[in-house]
Amino acid sequence: MDTSTPVADADHSHQHSSGGRLDVAASVLALLADRTRLALMERLGRGEADVTTLVEATGAARPSVSQHLAKLRLAGLVTTRKDGRRVVYSLRHGHLRRLVDEALNVADHQIGSLPPHN
Repeated sequence: MDTSTPVADADHSHQHSSGGRLDVAASVLALLADRTRLALMERLGRGEADVTTLVEATGAARPSVSQHLAKLRLAGLVTTRKDGRRVVYSLRHGHLRRLVDEALNVADHQIGSLPPHN
């Protein structure tokens, strides 16, 4: 992984200028602004999974899932480990799970016309 990429530096954002933090945050949100990648991140927020499981969870074609996972991995948002011949994916940290959960909560409010709250 190229640790010089803006997204890969997200863990150390507290050491960067606020402009740098905004750039990294915008990069993360831009990656998540794709339905398939968001679905992958939502599924991985429930625990690690292999490509077959992720294909089933997203309903996307296997080549598409593999390409999206490669982008997420390159950006440092997901990690991999080998389990025999399988590659198992997981979220890099819990902040990503919470970010996806909150985005989905906002969607629930907009779809269900739920009242705002803190």
